[in-house]
Amino acid sequence: MRTIARGLITSIAFIQMSTTEKPDLSSLRISRETAETGRGTRRTPWKFILPASILILFAGGYFFLRAGTTVEVDTVAVSLTFPSQANSVLTANGYVVAQRKAAVASKGTGRLVMLAVEEGDKVTRGQVIARLEDGDMVAGLSKARADLAVAQADSFDARNTLERQRTLMASALTSRAELEAAAARFARVKATILSAQAAVEGAAVALENTRIRAPFDGTVLTKNADVGEVVAPFASSASSRGAVVSIADMGSLQVEADVSESNITRIAVGQPCEIVLDAYPEKRYRGAVHKIVPTADRAKATVLTKVAFLEKDERVLPEMSAKVSFLSGELSAAAAAAPPKTTVPASALVERDGRTVAFVVRDGVAAETAVKSGERLGTLIEVKEGLSSGDVVVNHPPAGFSGGSKVKTK
Repeated sequence: MRTIARGLITSIAFIQMSTTEKPDLSSLRISRETAETGRGTRRTPWKFILPASILILFAGGYFFLRAGTTVEVDTVAVSLTFPSQANSVLTANGYVVAQRKAAVASKGTGRLVMLAVEEGDKVTRGQVIARLEDGDMVAGLSKARADLAVAQADSFDARNTLERQRTLMASALTSRAELEAAAARFARVKATILSAQAAVEGAAVALENTRIRAPFDGTVLTKNADVGEVVAPFASSASSRGAVVSIADMGSLQVEADVSESNITRIAVGQPCEIVLDAYPEKRYRGAVHKIVPTADRAKATVLTKVAFLEKDERVLPEMSAKVSFLSGELSAAAAAAPPKTTVPASALVERDGRTVAFVVRDGVAAETAVKSGERLGTLIEVKEGLSSGDVVVNHPPAGFSGGSKVKTK
């Protein structure tokens, strides 16, 4: 406390002297006790703290700017490629489409009372797959048949009457007028029979229209109506249905692929192909170009090409997406049996510090990954270690690009 009091007195004396015109500097004295007390206090090494602070600020700013910068890059996916695709001259994407497909509807209008199939069922040509209400049609057919029976009975009587009149006319026991009347009655009865027969046929057709039959052998793809709903030929109202089921001939499945106009000269009818379905990337199907549709899509600048399956199994379904490789020649047995390899475009691999690396994009950040490469397959290169099928990597990494950078796909 004594030391603090002396310090306050010295400070007050210094302030008072600063207000005078000629301050007496000789009166300023440093207390010995204060000096002795301050000898044990360490002074802050400012000459070291200031450069260190500046360095820390620069380093923090660098890392902050680097973390906040997003690089726009192209990306590609690591995929499975078969060695046979090395002699591929062109690749196109498409879909499996049934060339023989029908939306089966009723020719008449009525309530659906029976539906004998569901999705996946196989049907044969002429098989009844659904039936509409037919009570009125059955009654109409019965009436038409009864009218035909009446006409046939009248025909028997009219024929006998005509024969009697002819016999009597030969004996001159009847007049010509009665003979002609009997002949006219017999002709009318025959016409009535023809009309009744036509009515029976019409009633039978109307009844048949309540039966919905399969137009060809195929498989039911979709069911569009249920029992109790009203079915009409053209679905004239919101409460009515048009097609009852959709069926397809699974033997007519082909891949329809769009080929760009600039590449259409590289393919020809009969050219061997290899088909890989996205659903089964490990399975290959042999194919051949079946038809090149002679017209182009103006909007997409492509030509529709149909590729037929030379072999397929029950796993191939309509509307599956597929990739078609148009080959320069037939596949050898070894190439056809070779397993797929993990591949990536050669442009996605770069050299860093004597290593082959790729930049895998995960959650918007590119991570540098060492890669062990193998043989080349056209523009692709085999990856033995480091990457897996489905990984997304940076294509054509820019110079100076490094791991940890934030990226955005172009």
